Amino acid sequence: MSELPPCPRCQSVYTYEDGIVYVCPECAHEWSAQDAVPEASQDKVYRDAAGNVLADGDTVTVVKDLKLKGSGGVIKVGTKVKNIRLIDGDHDIDCKIDGFGAMQLKSEFVRKAL
Repeated sequence: MSELPPCPRCQSVYTYEDGIVYVCPECAHEWSAQDAVPEASQDKVYRDAAGNVLADGDTVTVVKDLKLKGSGGVIKVGTKVKNIRLIDGDHDIDCKIDGFGAMQLKSEFVRKAL
């Protein structure tokens, strides 16, 4: 017996084949068999404010004054952040900034230092 893929919408395991499409009986979603073939795992590409691709260990520069919640401090434009680490989530850069400590930044507020 061949293993059919689960429904991409509701993750139901009760999918069945109807000609050239798969059908989910729980949510009535239909998709083609070609869509069900898993593509090679694609890693998320992190880009800075200028569109440059970021990688772990890069040095970036802050492009906008960033207010810190709780402490009332501000990270000024032009602050260099060395040795960043990319993570999943809303804030996708984990780093340590001299004078401020460990924190997370959004990649849209930094530019890769060349």
